[in-house]
Amino acid sequence: MSSTDERALRRHRALADPSRAQILAELEDTGQLDARQLAERVGLHVNTVRVHLSVLTEAGLVESETLRTRARGRPRIAYRPTIDVGDEGSRRYRLLAEILTALVARFGPGAAELEEIGEAWGRYFVEAPPSARLTDDEAVAKLVELLADVGFEPQLARDGERKKILMRPCPFLELARSHQEIICPIHLGLMRGALTELGAATRATALEPFVRPDLCVARLAAGTAA
Repeated sequence: MSSTDERALRRHRALADPSRAQILAELEDTGQLDARQLAERVGLHVNTVRVHLSVLTEAGLVESETLRTRARGRPRIAYRPTIDVGDEGSRRYRLLAEILTALVARFGPGAAELEEIGEAWGRYFVEAPPSARLTDDEAVAKLVELLADVGFEPQLARDGERKKILMRPCPFLELARSHQEIICPIHLGLMRGALTELGAATRATALEPFVRPDLCVARLAAGTAA
């Protein structure tokens, strides 16, 4: 494996975890933070954040700097990103998908693994209400909002008794055309993970790519609530 491939593999492994991608995004937003500041922002224990930062550093995604301070005790170490992942709300997801595409095209993980990664991101991206249970219609509406956040212009429609989501245009159109077997399972997993996190009985059963050159269709069906 070449050094470039090894670097891509390390980045893939680092960013496959939504918590690490969230930490990286917080650093992109702010520029420089220490572990305690990051822990407060992402809602994790500071020691857990330090472990994630170590992985991100080894992957070459962040770098650290020891700051001078007059206070006694452990020196303050600040972290900053080494790459620019953009300023859009979907940058975490976009960066992951681009890295995954380059990696999978070369090493070939299967659709099941890609769907699992998409599901993890779907659960991460949506916010389930702390107490009140959503209706299925409300959960599907939140899914449509999520798809809009990651770059689609989604439209909820019906096919007889069943719902479907018209997804156009794909935010990864060029990647999807050349690597449909990679991007589409990630998107299907994203929808499944989001609906599961929201406690919906509705399930995403299939994703039909390129029904028309600019249109993919997600099929939804009733199921058992999680």
